[in-house]
Amino acid sequence: MELVRRTDGTIATTSADSALVFIVNSLVIPALPVITLVACVAAVDARFVGAYFLIAVLTFVLASDFFGPLQLCTPRFIYRVLLDICARWALLLGIVGISMYLSGLAGTLSLAVLATWAVAVPVVQWIGQWTAQRFLRASLRSESLRHAVIVGATQLGQHLERQLRADPLARVDVIGYFDDRDPARLGGLPAAALLGRTNLLADYVAHHDIGVVFITLPISRDRRIVSIIEALRNCTASIYFVPDLQAFDSIQARFDTVNDIPVVAICETPFHGMSRVLKRLSDIALASLALSVTLPLFALIALCIRMDSPGPVLFRQKRYGLNGREILVCKFRTMSVAEDGKTAFKAAERGDSRITRFGARLRRTSLDELPQLFNVLEGSMSIVGPRPHASLMNEQYRALIPRYMVRHKVKPGITGWAQVNGARGGDDLDSMRKRLAFDLEYLRDWSLWFDLRILVRTVCVLWSHRDVY
Repeated sequence: MELVRRTDGTIATTSADSALVFIVNSLVIPALPVITLVACVAAVDARFVGAYFLIAVLTFVLASDFFGPLQLCTPRFIYRVLLDICARWALLLGIVGISMYLSGLAGTLSLAVLATWAVAVPVVQWIGQWTAQRFLRASLRSESLRHAVIVGATQLGQHLERQLRADPLARVDVIGYFDDRDPARLGGLPAAALLGRTNLLADYVAHHDIGVVFITLPISRDRRIVSIIEALRNCTASIYFVPDLQAFDSIQARFDTVNDIPVVAICETPFHGMSRVLKRLSDIALASLALSVTLPLFALIALCIRMDSPGPVLFRQKRYGLNGREILVCKFRTMSVAEDGKTAFKAAERGDSRITRFGARLRRTSLDELPQLFNVLEGSMSIVGPRPHASLMNEQYRALIPRYMVRHKVKPGITGWAQVNGARGGDDLDSMRKRLAFDLEYLRDWSLWFDLRILVRTVCVLWSHRDVY
């Protein structure tokens, strides 16, 4: 059994104990867009020619990766799931469209069919996931409910209990906890929930029909964990060790295997596998759209810069990109100087005489960052991510702030979580620590929905932020 907590509050679940869940995740969810395509072709009275068959196959293959496993959502998050489906579908549709264009088959397709299909799939997928939830919950009621105990009344243990109770497909009922600490130290845990000390665990499991034991003790108590497992070896209960990876202040913690050797990721980028593809496709789509809309503004800004002060319209500055590699970032010139960021750099200050009159307006509205859309298309930056700092600034703060360089596990962005939370200006130590905290939160919780929230908030913040000069 595997439970994965999503950052949007939903729970994705894949259960080896239930063939139904496997069928829904592997067949039903990917098949819904294909079924919708067939229905749209029939509704428009078009022929299901070879091009549609190619689209159907391509969509089915990609859908399981793009839509992922079934998202079990509460009413609070049900509309967020719809937005997430729309974003993922838009990217999948983009891949299918590019494939059809490159294959030369786009001309054989009906625009009415494709438009109807594009609009219908997110709704069908949303309804399908909701229906699948209801079906699975009803079907699994007949499965035996396994009783479980948790060893360690830690924050992790109590969080695990809440997650198990929130997911009906887990089919696990937590009876209580075993812990060696004094009840007064257990953080308000009800007395009835504490079943005893760990030396009573094996006997309790053997005589109370306990099917699952979760061990949530810290890794530092390895001897105690070994003794508990030894005591349980004559029981038939399934045993799970739940390590507290947050104790390491981890980034994108997860389990993986290397040639069948289990490994634990403590610090990793959120953009691996299909997430990397989704992020890149969304960057290309958004940057292309933004450039098509703002190109006339580019010409107007360039003219105003030329009229305001002598010097180039654009300048490029050396900053750190993905994995700390140096990149050249494009900006509209807002100062009378154009420091390269590596051999010469001084952060802007309030009342800085180097800032031109028109440059001050650009900086207040962040329009000086628009040329970085070309960096996004080129692949050195993203639309959303931690803001890149000049190379000299990075070298200064990596020695002063622990884990500072972790922010470079992803591509830098034109806007970011720190900027929309008020940590946009200032280069003092406290401001940089605050900015880093938001950047690391972004790395831990990334999702397409999170990026969309940041973009919407960016529009609201740009015209009201005063802590920039």
